[in-house]
Amino acid sequence: MIDKIIALVDGSEYSQSVCDHAAWVAQRTGAPVELLHVLGRRDADGKQDLSGAIRLGARSALLDELAELDAQRSRLMGQRGRAILDDARDRLEQDGISEITVQLRQGDLVEAVAERQDDTRVVVIGKRGEAADFARGHLGSNMERILRSSRKPVFVASRAFRPVETVLIAWDGSASSRNAVEKITQSALFEGLALHLVSVGEAAARGRDDAQAALSRAGLSVQSRTIPGEPETALGELVEAEGFDMVVMGAHGHSRIRNLIVGSTTTATIRACKVPVVLFR
Repeated sequence: MIDKIIALVDGSEYSQSVCDHAAWVAQRTGAPVELLHVLGRRDADGKQDLSGAIRLGARSALLDELAELDAQRSRLMGQRGRAILDDARDRLEQDGISEITVQLRQGDLVEAVAERQDDTRVVVIGKRGEAADFARGHLGSNMERILRSSRKPVFVASRAFRPVETVLIAWDGSASSRNAVEKITQSALFEGLALHLVSVGEAAARGRDDAQAALSRAGLSVQSRTIPGEPETALGELVEAEGFDMVVMGAHGHSRIRNLIVGSTTTATIRACKVPVVLFR
């Protein structure tokens, strides 16, 4: 059985892009797509205790009405979730994808994704969600939670899809960057794309020649170079200046502290780039 692509859709402005990027991955790898929408626990049960602010004498008279409002809200959120999934399925079908499943779940998004990781190829999520601030410096809280917890690659979709031809692979010699290169050599996703293995600073270039050789042995077109500057800004500036279509990087650097959170360079690059970013542990 081929591992599936999990596409997380929430009805935000990024949902269409998530579908288009998931379709692109599916077309290149032959993997099926599972569309997943998760109702938060409050959305699912509709419970919100408003009675505590009501005077004791009137409280019991309004409890039934409040309970009905809660139930109605829960029904509406369920209907909305199904509509989001229907729209997402339609979008994938327009992109030529036929092997699609849909899942409406209740509970916590991270837990729902974790339950599916054994047969997941990649998780596709938008950079920001429905409730996120669209200011450039803000990222979606669910995206950051998924990045911290996912054992599988995470594909962070940009706001709009565009064809991918050139890929920047960030290399810093860390275990996660070595793992990224290994996975690239094994994936049909990168066949025929122009790969650029880039390090920021000479110290980060250690081991890059071996990585380039591994990519070449896999039949991939790859160039390598070192650029000056600070990783937190230099990578995003290079992507903007030279028009790369996608960035691939490890989720963590060398620091043991960064193993507990998303690496600072990773987060900064996602913030800065207007193109999709694929993250490997």
